[in-house]
Amino acid sequence: MISITRLLCGSEYYGDQLRYCSGAGQEVRGTSPGNGPVVIWNTTQSCNLNCKHCYSSSEAKKYEGELSPEEGFNLIDDLAGFNVPVVLFSGGEPLMREDFFDLALRASQRGIRATISTNGTLITPEVARSIKKAGISYVGISLDGIGELNDRFRGREGAFEQALQGIRACREVEQKVGLRFTINRHNYHQIQDILYLVKEENIPRICFYHLVYTGRGKEMMEEDISHEETRDVLNLLMEKTEEFYRKGQEKEILTVDNHADGPYIYMKVKEKNPEKAREILELLTINGGNRSGMAVGSISSVGDVYPDQFTRTRKLGSIRERAFKEIWADEENEFLNSLRNRKPLLKGRCADCRWLHLCNGNFRARAEAFTGDYWESDPACFLSDEEIGIS
Repeated sequence: MISITRLLCGSEYYGDQLRYCSGAGQEVRGTSPGNGPVVIWNTTQSCNLNCKHCYSSSEAKKYEGELSPEEGFNLIDDLAGFNVPVVLFSGGEPLMREDFFDLALRASQRGIRATISTNGTLITPEVARSIKKAGISYVGISLDGIGELNDRFRGREGAFEQALQGIRACREVEQKVGLRFTINRHNYHQIQDILYLVKEENIPRICFYHLVYTGRGKEMMEEDISHEETRDVLNLLMEKTEEFYRKGQEKEILTVDNHADGPYIYMKVKEKNPEKAREILELLTINGGNRSGMAVGSISSVGDVYPDQFTRTRKLGSIRERAFKEIWADEENEFLNSLRNRKPLLKGRCADCRWLHLCNGNFRARAEAFTGDYWESDPACFLSDEEIGIS
């Protein structure tokens, strides 16, 4: 996750404490010394929508074997004991889990920052009040277009309007809420419209996700945008971030799942403002790039542990057999060790890239989905050979 707002404008938000604190990039078992990783917990695989890019291939049905309420409480206690700073309740659709508010309250009471990733369609005014009462610090609502385009992408008519009502319900009770937008060929031309929506609805935060080819997202591999289009998107996001800042409109704009964004932003800024570029380079160096299996971990609805929510081909263990902290700190786990010292294993353009210390090999799950080799180059890297120093 790269904060364009932090890099370009210097504005600091909660996540920047984890991304850009001293020693963050060198910590192999957490976000920073003394802390565990951010944990994405897919609390259920059930979902009331059927999104084209869903990495968990969720459907509107009941899935067997999901963690019980007691197992959920025990997991949260384990995460708290491991100093996990943030747990992201995800799915499927986490609001479909009957004990969701009990779990969220448990996390907030144990000192973990509880957040939720939701499609927003189930957030009524009453649900928004319950979210606030449970101590959820942030609600991320997914929109992948305006109106009918979002509805087609998410598989249900009316999903856009219901999500918009969910956003407004959160704002009505002063619950912090933001957007999540997955960029693809069908919707990237609507980014201007999405940013306008952010302004008009007074939404303080938006994360732009690069497409990852896992789950149903693998079927969309050919529907990703081109490298040139990706550069255009980054240029637009940089321009709009600075525009919001100049006008005094507080907006946190981030990109997710493509760490080539960092070097690109640095090089663009360096063309006009070398001093500012040096500050950006320092922040990116501190962060250290992709840190799946280090600063980020994932737990499935049945308790399986993975390096991140997209990497479902590399199971690290099960919390039904061992505590999460034991799995995460296991020095004999060969795959975890390779993730934490991945640079010598990388192949192709990644192996010889001058920005490897800033990117750390980008997104491995996407490389594996595209090439069949976990350590091959990430096909979504949009930097030229000349830019990465191999021409």
